[in-house]
Amino acid sequence: MPEKLQQNMSTDALLQQVEALQKRVKVFEGEHEKLVTLLKVTRTIATELNLDKLLKLIMDEVRDALKADRCTVFLIDEDRHELWSKVAHGVQPGEIRFPLEKGIAGYVATTGRVLNIPDCYADSRFNPEIDRQTGYHTRCMLTFPMRNKRGEIIGVFQVLNKKGGVFTRQDEEILDAISIISASQIENAQLYEEQERTFESFVETLASTIDARDPLTAGHSRRIMLYADEIARLAGFSAEKRRVLRRAALLHDIGKIGVRENVLTKESRLTPEEYEHIKSHVVITRTILSKIHFSGLNKEIPDIASTHHEKVDGTGYPEGLRGEQIPEGGRILAIADVFDAMTSHRHYRDRMDMQKVLALFLHDEGKKYDTRFLKIFLEIPLKRLLQIMEGENRPFLPAEDLEKLGEFTFRDLANILLAGHRGVRPEFVRIFEKYYYGEPQDK
Repeated sequence: MPEKLQQNMSTDALLQQVEALQKRVKVFEGEHEKLVTLLKVTRTIATELNLDKLLKLIMDEVRDALKADRCTVFLIDEDRHELWSKVAHGVQPGEIRFPLEKGIAGYVATTGRVLNIPDCYADSRFNPEIDRQTGYHTRCMLTFPMRNKRGEIIGVFQVLNKKGGVFTRQDEEILDAISIISASQIENAQLYEEQERTFESFVETLASTIDARDPLTAGHSRRIMLYADEIARLAGFSAEKRRVLRRAALLHDIGKIGVRENVLTKESRLTPEEYEHIKSHVVITRTILSKIHFSGLNKEIPDIASTHHEKVDGTGYPEGLRGEQIPEGGRILAIADVFDAMTSHRHYRDRMDMQKVLALFLHDEGKKYDTRFLKIFLEIPLKRLLQIMEGENRPFLPAEDLEKLGEFTFRDLANILLAGHRGVRPEFVRIFEKYYYGEPQDK
């Protein structure tokens, strides 16, 4: 064989080897990129148990991983036989729901087939109506079933408009892997939410056992919870701390289950002996709640619930705690509890005059009540205060009256009432008093 021919064959073989090596490198780079993407997705969503936030994270990760313009994550609601989502790129926040079999998403959800449509307007299954309504132009679409570890379809990814082209086989492979990761975390979040709902119903049931004993004070625990939550919101508490405080508020009087019926529902003022007896409810509250297994921040519930009668100057009960010895939640509940007691109907009296309520609170600021939280309490919007106070009557509060209270706070009301103005009161004061007293108060 001529030397030149042998040389050409060697060169061709070498080129083939180089091309094969380049292909292997490209495959390796593709696999490496896929692994990096999946690691990023896993790290991003692994600890999120709030379903709405989780779906938003997944949606953003899929969009970025596939270099797409938009993404929506639909979940299957088996009970209602629907697909639903609360988050979608380019769509106003709000829940989207439609029958399980409807549209491309429904087709994928019911058949489990992947639909990779390179030209949506050339596909008869595509409905252009949404584009016409929103002004968006959908070029291409990848709709992919989301399967859990058991292979069951629990939702659908719908990804729109690949940047610079159409969705590829590699995009499908990446989305397939993300589907398994996402489905697992979504099921965790759904389980967590179900546990939270079960726990909330347990707490509300416990609280209702006290309300059932005395119909006149029914709603007390719920009002305390709402007042306390408003203070916590304005104080900048985290969502988790607010949730713990709300639960403690609902349970703060559970110890009254151990108070004698004739004392709890007495229609006249309590004797000293009866007052000492009813004071024991906070100790019973702690005893009952300490027997419940609480985890995480919920472990604070017994301490918060059982300190709502402690005072910052140490004159409260049962332990005479002072200042920061009292949990923040306990200091908040102390304000909410006394306010509701003074502004609610009781067996032996009507609602206390609001001017007197305010005067008593301000007199005891820094003594019985935490100064910071009392000042925050006065910043509650007057509209919200009235809504909580009226409770069951809330649906009957005229919208026009609530609107007129909208820009005012409890502090605005306090400034007018404590200034002792005589004659005609400002309109927002007259509106508030109309519902608080049951009739206008011109003093």
